[in-house]
Amino acid sequence: MRTGSRLTSPLLTRRGFAQLAAVLPAALRAQTKQAADITVRVSEIAHEVGPKHLVKTLAYNGQIPGPLLRMTEGKTVVIDVVNESTQPEMVHWHGFHIPPEVDGAHEEGTPMVQGHDRQTYTFAAKPAGTRWYHTHAMAGHNLKIGSYSGQFGLVVVEPRENPARYDLEVPVILHEWNPYFAGGDAMDVSYGLYSINGKMLGAGEPVRVRSGQRALFRILNASATMHHRLALSSHKFNVVALDGNVLASPQTVASLRLAPGERIDAIVEMINPGIWVLGEEDNAQRAAGAGIVVEYAGAKGAPQWTPPSSAAWEYSVFSKANEAPPADARVSLVIEPGRDGNLWAINGKSYPHTDDILLRPGVRNRLSLDNRTTMDHPVHLHRHTFEIVQFAGKSMSGVLKDVVVVPAHSTVEVDIMAENPGPSLFHCHQQFHMDFGFMALARYRA
Repeated sequence: MRTGSRLTSPLLTRRGFAQLAAVLPAALRAQTKQAADITVRVSEIAHEVGPKHLVKTLAYNGQIPGPLLRMTEGKTVVIDVVNESTQPEMVHWHGFHIPPEVDGAHEEGTPMVQGHDRQTYTFAAKPAGTRWYHTHAMAGHNLKIGSYSGQFGLVVVEPRENPARYDLEVPVILHEWNPYFAGGDAMDVSYGLYSINGKMLGAGEPVRVRSGQRALFRILNASATMHHRLALSSHKFNVVALDGNVLASPQTVASLRLAPGERIDAIVEMINPGIWVLGEEDNAQRAAGAGIVVEYAGAKGAPQWTPPSSAAWEYSVFSKANEAPPADARVSLVIEPGRDGNLWAINGKSYPHTDDILLRPGVRNRLSLDNRTTMDHPVHLHRHTFEIVQFAGKSMSGVLKDVVVVPAHSTVEVDIMAENPGPSLFHCHQQFHMDFGFMALARYRA
């Protein structure tokens, strides 16, 4: 990807990100064996989210978020994961099309990284786009581990050709802290603090911009359980990619909605000088930290928040005009309340008793996701990208994702080209749902 000549903030330039990345210089690589290009260390840290708000949590390389990693499409990368904690851990490479033994899911066959041990992952980085890495450990009722912790970070897989053109790159990573079971209900998780890029609103460095810049915002919802709606006061987003996959029909919108695990790439034209808040639309969450200041050069005064115009967020807005090709195979998956103490079930069974999702190799498989529960579910399939072809009664095409929100009492259909053999985990990206039954393995038919 290419940047322009008007970058001004070391924190937000490509060079600044490179300094954060845990990439070893080529000169340090051993000649006799292939040394790691990247080292990810899991350890417990005390992190100041804001003044007088210190959280103890597991994190990557002693920082939250973890270092932004850069890879090149198709180039082999060697990654050492060093677990300095006492409990087994697992790093999942979310959005990558890589073999199951390195994908970072124990259910697929990736070995756990035991406490005070290490594992090496080697794979070709693909596809290009905004990816991320995060723990894939189960949490259950322990709200201090799994995706409730600080184990998350962005990965940018640079394309070999046709790099994007922008002046400034801005990461925006949402997360919550101090989780608790609301009202004594062990099924409803709430939070005391919120952050963007590891800091509460006003506690971290602002995003510094200049008038006239084109800023690429790479936005990730790294929440364990929460959906978020974001807006940037007095600006709009030109959405160019979803989950790192370039859109055929980019659109300009006033606000964004992201479920856990979703990413949005959006270009913002910086044409309204001032000091503004990029933040959660919900006033209570923003007051508890869900925001970051965007500051134009030379601007003075306090950060300003102006709510966006109300508009529904729909995937179909980004659809191409033509319909998707017909499917070669079909699979029906009913999402429903579980039994025997499990909260969720797929076709009447909860993990680990769910039936395998059988896909025909080399063809277009259509999954019908029928949500018969009262909650929205952000559904993720490992090691594949799918195309949304029907969303809540609307036919569509051209929107490629790896997480899709299936609304309550609605059906969503997605098409998968089965071209990456091996077991692939299918689950809700809401940690509590995943931990209590909402998982299955997809496999290719013999």
